[in-house]
Amino acid sequence: MNVVDAHHHVWDLSVRDQDWIAADSPLRRTFTMADLAPQAAAAGVGRTVLVQTVTVPEETPEFLALAAEHELIAGVVGWTDLTRPDVADELARLRELPGGTYLKGIRHQVQSEPDPEWLLRPDVRRGLAAVADAGLVHDLVVLPHQLPACAKAADTLPDLTFVLDHLGKPPIASGSLEPWASAVRGLAALPNTVCKLSGMVTEADPAAWTVDDLRPYADTVLDAFGPDRLLFGSDWPVCTLAATYGEVLEAADQLTGADDRAQIFEGTAVRVYGL
Repeated sequence: MNVVDAHHHVWDLSVRDQDWIAADSPLRRTFTMADLAPQAAAAGVGRTVLVQTVTVPEETPEFLALAAEHELIAGVVGWTDLTRPDVADELARLRELPGGTYLKGIRHQVQSEPDPEWLLRPDVRRGLAAVADAGLVHDLVVLPHQLPACAKAADTLPDLTFVLDHLGKPPIASGSLEPWASAVRGLAALPNTVCKLSGMVTEADPAAWTVDDLRPYADTVLDAFGPDRLLFGSDWPVCTLAATYGEVLEAADQLTGADDRAQIFEGTAVRVYGL
């Protein structure tokens, strides 16, 4: 099995600030592919998907160029303004850039939008339709209260695959399952949705999490989506707030059955992102 890490980031603070990182956070430094590569190799990861971090147009072309330089990166989920009237033209332009063939999806920081139904705005839905027309997927980074709008968007855009990042950020530290579990099952009921088994360790108690803390949430999405619509992501380097790269992969391995691992750790990512 050639493990695919379907969700990680890099950033260079000498290029631009990452304003979402607290001033005293261990994440407030530069993280590069040179930092990730040996950890990925040690963990048996052969391909990755590099995912956007900030909503600036310059980042996506930089990530595409990075993918062209690094064999480890098999795909990029970038950002563009979904509300711009010429979003279809912008997606076409991105794909003509160096490394443009690595563009596999678009993500917006919906979790930061005050409107819980931002995805349902007419201008946003027009942009999402353009993403579908371009043969790309849309990564969802949302909070639990935004999941019902995700389901509505997926229902109205059946030709677009929606990839739920980090299980929709359930409140693992509190141990609560509802209303997150019902909402995520509502999303999973739509056939054009998939979910990343990612981001769990940082939603748990970062200093004292255990695999058993994560298990009810992993079991929920495994039951709701099934292994054919579940894919592994490390969320490196954000995960380092709570665990090493190897520990995150080991936890995901313990949370999945032997019969499901080929799909979750490789097959789903290859199919969904067209790697």
